[in-house]
Amino acid sequence: MRTRLVAAGTSIVMMGASSAYAQGIRITPAGTAPTTLGSPQNFNGHVAVDIKAAGESGQHGSVGMVDFAPGARTAWHTHPAGQLLIVTDGKGWVHQYGQPRREIKAGDVVWIEAGVKHWHGAAQDSSMRHLAIAYVQDGKSADWKELVSDEPYNAR
Repeated sequence: MRTRLVAAGTSIVMMGASSAYAQGIRITPAGTAPTTLGSPQNFNGHVAVDIKAAGESGQHGSVGMVDFAPGARTAWHTHPAGQLLIVTDGKGWVHQYGQPRREIKAGDVVWIEAGVKHWHGAAQDSSMRHLAIAYVQDGKSADWKELVSDEPYNAR
């Protein structure tokens, strides 16, 4: 009888610990968050965005897996706390205002400092996918500017 009580007590304590631990971790299962098309105010061409967030993580930062069709790109924009890009597939460009555009490809990691006006997107002949990470500061993670016309996009 004593063994059963100890075992039952241990089970209750373990279940309580398991529940408390589960309350501290939130999981968003793959495929449950909808894919959205990039807004025509912020993107040229076909761009699909999968926001990657669980629980209240979106209040601290913006994380998205972004798929660019060939020739698609972001508008010019800045980030109040910088942005990290991890290119997972294809090739594309990142362009800091006033500087030459630079090629990026699968495996590259790009850091864009806070306040730097830039755009990024796929090359003309390739799609490109990247994970984009930007922290929230003063309630926002990006300041969107004008669309990138074909002239700066095609400039070497």
